[in-house]
Amino acid sequence: MRGDQNVYLGIDAGTQSLKLLAYDAAHKQIMHVSTAPLELISRDDGSREQIAEWWLDALRHCMQQLPAEIKSRVRSIGISGQQHGFVPLNKAGEVIAPVKLWCDTSTIAECEEITARFGGADRCADAVGNPILPGYTASKVLWLKKNKPEVYAEVAHILLPHDYLNFFLTGRIYTEYGDASGTGYLNVLRREYDRLMLAAIDPERDLLPLLPPLLEADCTVAISAEKAREFGLPAEVTISSGGGDNMMAAFGTGAITPGVLSMSLGTSGTLFAYSDKPAIDPNGELAAFCSSSGGWLPLQCTMNCTVATELTRKAVGKSIAECEQLLEESTPGASGLISLPFYNGERTPNLPHARASLHGMTDSNYTPANLYRAAMEGATFTLRRGLDAFARAGQTFTSIRLTGGGAKSPHWRQMVADVFNLPVEVPAQQEGAAFGAALQALWATSDHKHLPSLVAEHLTMNESLGCNPDSATAAAYQTHYEHFLDLLRQQYPNIS
Repeated sequence: MRGDQNVYLGIDAGTQSLKLLAYDAAHKQIMHVSTAPLELISRDDGSREQIAEWWLDALRHCMQQLPAEIKSRVRSIGISGQQHGFVPLNKAGEVIAPVKLWCDTSTIAECEEITARFGGADRCADAVGNPILPGYTASKVLWLKKNKPEVYAEVAHILLPHDYLNFFLTGRIYTEYGDASGTGYLNVLRREYDRLMLAAIDPERDLLPLLPPLLEADCTVAISAEKAREFGLPAEVTISSGGGDNMMAAFGTGAITPGVLSMSLGTSGTLFAYSDKPAIDPNGELAAFCSSSGGWLPLQCTMNCTVATELTRKAVGKSIAECEQLLEESTPGASGLISLPFYNGERTPNLPHARASLHGMTDSNYTPANLYRAAMEGATFTLRRGLDAFARAGQTFTSIRLTGGGAKSPHWRQMVADVFNLPVEVPAQQEGAAFGAALQALWATSDHKHLPSLVAEHLTMNESLGCNPDSATAAAYQTHYEHFLDLLRQQYPNIS
């Protein structure tokens, strides 16, 4: 290996785009970022799918944008992928069906069937750590069996999106504990595949041989000679174990030690934090996932975050800059407007059939400014419920690390600080999952194996973007949040 081979690539395959980031670890500098958009197949039954080949085309596009001088210095690559997707391969390693994604809600009946066979939602949570929710991989496997039995009969490997990209680059099939814990069939308490849950998915077929071997978080696999040549990379490049996008964002925001609460304001909204042991919410609203750094990553995911603000922005016919100005023209509480922003149904709370609704409209408060603020507040209040779930699991925090597209909004950053009544910090490296994947690759190939020290060395905060809660506004928002909860319970009485 050459002495200047100190560049680490982070590749984040999300729902809307694939992103490639090149990080120079010696100079602690992001050298290059390229992005390729991805299409989404949506149907009225809740289906949300992509074609796996689209990811490969996007990866090739981004690799073509990477300068040859940077390619020659690459040492390792980390892959971040959208969680929960089901990539079915045949014996030849070919993808044999469209990939059902994390945001797919067409498998509600399959979730209920698996849960009933296993003995109920409480037993699922007690035995494997998580209930079987729409979006998790487990229900997609049963859906394929019921809806495309001829395809299901050919399935030889069950992969996640990031597993498939690792397979494409290395020719080897493997996964790791963090992403695998979002399938529903990894026992996060014992950190192994659960045979009883697999039998509940399909009592007639042993699924265990179809699942990829589990690697530890700091493992690497050599890139295949074919892919090294195709992309113009050094032959000795390695691919780290990688992980789900939330697990990689934990690296990119520093949520690899207890006490750091990270929030991502993207298409979906997520709250996550590191724990040395499984963190279980008695109400079942906190996903008890494993981390991709050797521990656990309790997490709350909402399916409607920037979705809510973007749909509202387009409806009022304003640019992002104009909507920021609209927030100046409104006040906390949006003059009584309350949005339940469940445009795609919702995962947390578990409302897959829900639809968005707007409440409290009068002839004086129905303005573009209040509409936009209500959308942003609704998305933020839904995430705020996650802080209550973390508290029930015994987790407390002193600040929030904010990332994702919504973190670019000064008003949203301040709203988060006030609604959560916690200081907000913003990492200088805003490509959270892609940067985190690069950091994991750095860790996996480094002699410096103490992960918290390594991340602290490379992760910095943008002090100019941080903010503190305003005491008066935080008090007002506590009242508005309680009104939001009251309305949510009125509309959906089964919600705690």
